[in-house]
Amino acid sequence: MIWLALSIVIAGYLIGDGLKNMNNPGAKNILDTLDEGDEHELIKQGDVHYFMGISKDDAKKLIEEHPSIPHLMINHKVYYPKAKLREWLMKVGE
Repeated sequence: MIWLALSIVIAGYLIGDGLKNMNNPGAKNILDTLDEGDEHELIKQGDVHYFMGISKDDAKKLIEEHPSIPHLMINHKVYYPKAKLREWLMKVGE
């Protein structure tokens, strides 16, 4: 019963937000605001394959084949900026 009530509240909020921005299609929706936090989020080298949706071996090969992949070295550890990695993957996929 609680899940049903919670679902109705969430649906009402999302519908209301959509109606509020109906005349302003360029306005950010709730999903866009959630993505804003990705700009400064870093992914550890051991977890980058989860983000890419591929196996660890495939991620390792991809990184070796493309040294231009956006990354940072912090205390001798490799991290990948989530937003820049997403952009890079979109360019490579074209």
